Amino acid sequence: MNIEHERVTGIRGFLSSRTGWVFCGFALIAGFYLLLEHRAHVFGVLPYLLILLCPLMHLFMHHGHGHGGHDHRGDERGNGR
Repeated sequence: MNIEHERVTGIRGFLSSRTGWVFCGFALIAGFYLLLEHRAHVFGVLPYLLILLCPLMHLFMHHGHGHGGHDHRGDERGNGR
């Protein structure tokens, strides 16, 4: 438990230090200029990301449906017998 506490405070300590703020600022500025200079490449990949998103959404969104034990004999309510 003490190790976990040290690990969490170490990350928070870095982000609240001057070095952490400088690093975050540098990362934001670098990301902005990287996106600015390469936006044609980024926007060119967007259609492919949407196509890739379809099977990923299918896999993750059908997780809670319980597809494991279906009974394929038919619906007893719809038979009317």
